[in-house]
Amino acid sequence: MIPIRVVAIPTEIADAVRRTQKDPQYGHLAHPAIAAEGVPCRHCLQIIFAGWEKATLFTYDAFEGIESLPLPGPVYIHAEACERYPENGGFPVQLRNSPRTLNAYARGRRLVATEYVRNDDVDAGVEKLFARPDVDYIHVRSTTAGCYTFRIERGS
Repeated sequence: MIPIRVVAIPTEIADAVRRTQKDPQYGHLAHPAIAAEGVPCRHCLQIIFAGWEKATLFTYDAFEGIESLPLPGPVYIHAEACERYPENGGFPVQLRNSPRTLNAYARGRRLVATEYVRNDDVDAGVEKLFARPDVDYIHVRSTTAGCYTFRIERGS
């Protein structure tokens, strides 16, 4: 497996949302509530458990700071503080058993390839996409809901 960096949303964004109950990029109101279904926190990349853990839904632009063209969408974080997923932690184990879409981008937010993965084919999908010289980074999204989950970059 080639070395990768898993890039969850920054702690500064998660903390700002929790503190202000607004997303810091657009100023839209955030919506905290008990999770109705298990969803991944985009900060710690762990599942927010349905029925008892509180989740905060807010608008997030996954291309902020990388590309000039925005693409905002809904994401969840734990309503309470959590530790950011380590960039050297590899593909999160809890997210391997749900269908994920790997969107490979070249600079300029140009989508160049897509792989649909689950369980044992996650690593092969990432390897296949990063074997392409035109791929700069990968966005991982839920295949069932379409929501952004995290970014993968080549490691050093």
